[in-house]
Amino acid sequence: MTVQQAIDEIGYGRFQRRMLAVCGVTWAADAAEVLFIGFALPSIRAEFGLDDVTSGLLATVTFVGMLLGAWLWGAVADRIGRRSGFVLTVAIFAVFGLLSAFAPNVGWLLVLRLLTGFGLGGALPLDFALYAEYLPSRNRGRNLVILESFWAVGTVVAAGLAWVLVPVVGWRPLFATSALAALLVLWIRARIPESPRYLAVSGRADEAQDVIRAVAEYNGRPAPFAAIVAPPPSARVGVAALFSSSLRRSTVMLWLAWFGIALGYYGLFVWLPTVFVRQGFGFLQSYGYAFLLALAQLPGYFSAAWLIERWGRRPTIVAYLLLSAAGTFLFALAPGTGLLLAGGIAMSAFSLGAWGGLYAYTPELYPTVVRGTGFGAASGMSRIGGAIAPIIGGSLLAASLVAPLAVYAAAFVFAAVAVGLLGTETRGRSLTDLLPAAEGRS
Repeated sequence: MTVQQAIDEIGYGRFQRRMLAVCGVTWAADAAEVLFIGFALPSIRAEFGLDDVTSGLLATVTFVGMLLGAWLWGAVADRIGRRSGFVLTVAIFAVFGLLSAFAPNVGWLLVLRLLTGFGLGGALPLDFALYAEYLPSRNRGRNLVILESFWAVGTVVAAGLAWVLVPVVGWRPLFATSALAALLVLWIRARIPESPRYLAVSGRADEAQDVIRAVAEYNGRPAPFAAIVAPPPSARVGVAALFSSSLRRSTVMLWLAWFGIALGYYGLFVWLPTVFVRQGFGFLQSYGYAFLLALAQLPGYFSAAWLIERWGRRPTIVAYLLLSAAGTFLFALAPGTGLLLAGGIAMSAFSLGAWGGLYAYTPELYPTVVRGTGFGAASGMSRIGGAIAPIIGGSLLAASLVAPLAVYAAAFVFAAVAVGLLGTETRGRSLTDLLPAAEGRS
């Protein structure tokens, strides 16, 4: 039998729940590391005397590093393995994230945030791809969105820590916390075995069989009797394969969707405390509202996790993106505090629900031989959007608060149109291992 048939026979059990916990903590630490710069920005601006443009650049360099990391590490993981690539990327972001807390000036902070982003950019897609390859076909999308919901946990923790720490001790302890969590995850994560799907397509069927037996034993289920079939190796792998005739449409759709959702989401959250301050709220009150908006992401994730299995991936993602745009417009134009918070809560909940759906959708559209590459490349487009978003805010905020928020709302609409016009439904579809035979030859 194939690896997917074996995983389906074993089912979801204790092993997958353990992986969810380990990968989830990693995901939360990654989210906190990405968003700390936005929550810390008012304090950093005050310490180093930064203007809006330089502040935007400081947020941008993290995403530039993540772009480089996503494009490099996805391809590397398709060659050296999911587990090895993930351990290396977590080590990089943990070490340089911790060093960021000791940056003596803005120049060093820029360099260290770039290197932190380089590790983060690989850790996120590799973590997701590895977990996806251990999941049974049934309810795979729901389980992937539940993993992605740990991003909301990390966001809530980041907002809460910023609320407590930054006004009292400044931004440096804030940066140290997620890096220390990542070091703990690195120690735990080294004990997770390599993906049997990756082992099988790499011609190591015996090792894949051993991993399958270990997973079955851990779940308290009998190991599948049939031998694992190693599919023939595909000669055509790498970025070029993403534009083969069978994958080109999905690749274009995913790149546009990831770019649009990242431009909208990161633009809003990087500048969120600053926006609240400019709306006339006090420093502590601004962090309290940011924490409330972060908390709103949890129902967004869980509702999306339910809908993508009942309604489908594509309609759920499109609907949530359009609702994100509506919430952002309301946030930009609201005349009072009540409507302002209502718009912000809608924007936060639906944008993260859409992103959870997109994370579940992406690995289902690529075969195993290019899944890491495809996921990394799509994630890289989100880093381009994330890099541009703070610059837009820094350039437009001085003139108008509505202008950058309108751009971010339009980005959500752009992503919705891309998925609606170019996306195909994958609900209930098994993960595939190889490119179609005609395209698997060089």
